[in-house]
Amino acid sequence: MGANIGDVARRAGVGRSTVSRVINERSNVDPETRRRVERAIDELDYRPSSTARSLASGRSQTIGVVVPFLTRPSAVERIAGIEAALAEHDYDMVVFNVETVERREEVLRDRIRLGRVDGLLMVHLSPTEAQAVRLMRQGMPTVLLDAHHRALPRVVSDDVAGGRLAARHLVALGHRRIGFVGDELRSPFRFSSSRLRLRGVRDVLRENDIDMPEAIIGTGDHSRRDAGGSAERMLISRLPPTAIVCASDTQAIGVLEASRRVGLPVPGGLSVVGYDDIEIAEMVGLTTIRQPLVESGRRAAELLIEQLSQPARGLPRRETMDLQLVVRGTTSTPAV
Repeated sequence: MGANIGDVARRAGVGRSTVSRVINERSNVDPETRRRVERAIDELDYRPSSTARSLASGRSQTIGVVVPFLTRPSAVERIAGIEAALAEHDYDMVVFNVETVERREEVLRDRIRLGRVDGLLMVHLSPTEAQAVRLMRQGMPTVLLDAHHRALPRVVSDDVAGGRLAARHLVALGHRRIGFVGDELRSPFRFSSSRLRLRGVRDVLRENDIDMPEAIIGTGDHSRRDAGGSAERMLISRLPPTAIVCASDTQAIGVLEASRRVGLPVPGGLSVVGYDDIEIAEMVGLTTIRQPLVESGRRAAELLIEQLSQPARGLPRRETMDLQLVVRGTTSTPAV
């Protein structure tokens, strides 16, 4: 049978309450006493249960994570980073998968309560003004990841800069007819990444006196099928693009499939740039914009833990993660 808190207290020569304060990282413990208790914990190989820690700290030791469309690769990678950071600090997480606007409201209104969770991470979902006010009134520690609200701390990447990176690469290769495939620009979830990436592409084309007709901008559901359908319509048109920037790697795969269907070689007949650099991007040799998905999840979780451990300390309102162009085999100079 394993050691218990009483065994640790006897070994260290202190009371159970002192051991509890050390376990829960309270500051009101003499440094020498803390070292004695920690030594006793190591010697006895004591492992406090999460239930015991929760009772002692008055916390659930659980973080709520609200994420839309959990099976999307970018969401999965961000969740992996969140889970790794929370595990290091002995927190569990409960994930709320949101696929409708009504489900988002239900989760934020009825499921997220202090006592059930100690804090909240919102991934890809920007709260409405009413939702943000409700969270702040509840005193719910909240961090946004790839989402925005001016009053809440958030970890983001610069989507406009990402679009600019992709477009500059293609313009430097000599492309003058560059299309775009992305999500619906007016999402009920208030997703902004696709719209902002398109803005970055347009900025660079405008700077280089390159037109971008609406006919070579395709939007739809975030899926290979919709992306492929949009790309196919462009590629069989009278003036097809010589290159397409995609709002995600998933959509870029759909564009590659469409190019095969119409018999257009990549990159000889069409250059394609994705976004995210998920695992399949390297497998298919996709040129893409890499954003640190796992690292951003980890950082958002760390910010939330900082907020929980030092409530009086103000958090940065916005942290921006770096982006990188990764050139592989789906881009080249346009065919003559």
